[in-house]
Amino acid sequence: MRRRPVRDYFLIVFAIAFVALTTRLGFWQLHRLAQRRAQNAEVIARLADPPVPVDRLTHDSAALHYRRVTLHGAYDYAHEIKISDRTRDGSPGVNILTPLRIAGTDTAVLVNRGWVYSPDGVTVDLAPWREGDSLSGSGYARPLFKPFPGSAVLPTRPDAFRWVDLNAIKKRIPYPVYPFVIVLDGDSLAHGRTPPRIPAPPLDEGPHKSYAIQWFSFAIIGVVGMFFYLRVLPDKSLNGLGQPGSKSSEEP
Repeated sequence: MRRRPVRDYFLIVFAIAFVALTTRLGFWQLHRLAQRRAQNAEVIARLADPPVPVDRLTHDSAALHYRRVTLHGAYDYAHEIKISDRTRDGSPGVNILTPLRIAGTDTAVLVNRGWVYSPDGVTVDLAPWREGDSLSGSGYARPLFKPFPGSAVLPTRPDAFRWVDLNAIKKRIPYPVYPFVIVLDGDSLAHGRTPPRIPAPPLDEGPHKSYAIQWFSFAIIGVVGMFFYLRVLPDKSLNGLGQPGSKSSEEP
């Protein structure tokens, strides 16, 4: 029996590790797909629920995500802010967040009124985009969170934020603010120039299924490749011995 070289054993160990890793990644992508489907189903259900008044919305970030609400109040344009570097169809711009003083309370809610074009993703005159003094409309809630380290406020532009940070907002706005943002929908009543509203999140399944197929394909390639290397190639090599024109140890 022909003794295998040491490199074959290294290749076997590498192949086993490669197949195990790619198989694990394939199942991980299937798990991500299941999570995405569950999230989509939850978003669809919440967006379909009847809207509730914003002052009745729970402050639990998990429970309020994409919860539909109704809004009635007065805009405070003097304290509105811009969320910088937001794109729409490949164009740079900003999202407009305007405090809305809720009728009957001393608390305001930040309302994402939509997107407007800005050549550098920061500089834009928001005055032409005012929609009147009051709002009667609806939208869906998004909790506030800190996605990146560092300051949310741009150092040279105190009215421009990289993201909505509640602590930074409290330093700028002189009254209580709810710990979430309401994204207006297209049905909200407007009495001025209306910025394009932010659409609801896409409810596709993402690339997880194709990624899973890709990883499982790599695992199959690893198995087939090692089988070919360990079984087919040695057999062909041995069958080549003794063929016409080949040298053999038994020849004089």
